[in-house]
Amino acid sequence: MTTYEDRITIVEGPPPTFEPVGDAWALGLSESPNMSKLAITRLRTFNGNALVERCQRAWRQKLPIFLEYRQSDGLRNQAPIVAARNVETQEGHVLLLWVRMVEEVELEVGYEDDSPEE
Repeated sequence: MTTYEDRITIVEGPPPTFEPVGDAWALGLSESPNMSKLAITRLRTFNGNALVERCQRAWRQKLPIFLEYRQSDGLRNQAPIVAARNVETQEGHVLLLWVRMVEEVELEVGYEDDSPEE
């Protein structure tokens, strides 16, 4: 059963921008049996500390927590959150979320032979 506690949902605004992560400490977070890459997104929020605490509560219980958002085509998507940090700026709170982006891998089966014999 899923509840609002197992996700952070972007309610309004444009889809989040995800930037690839290359920090050495963060690369260890992306280890999993699935093909994935790690990305960071920055979100403005009024309650950044509470959202980080929600993530920490889930992780203490060894449960996943997800970022839920709308894609540019309007469909809902979610990404597992692997790290979170709240930063206070002059404009307000900014929530930094490191997420695992599961990539769909397309495999092409077959053999192409460039020789004109066949």
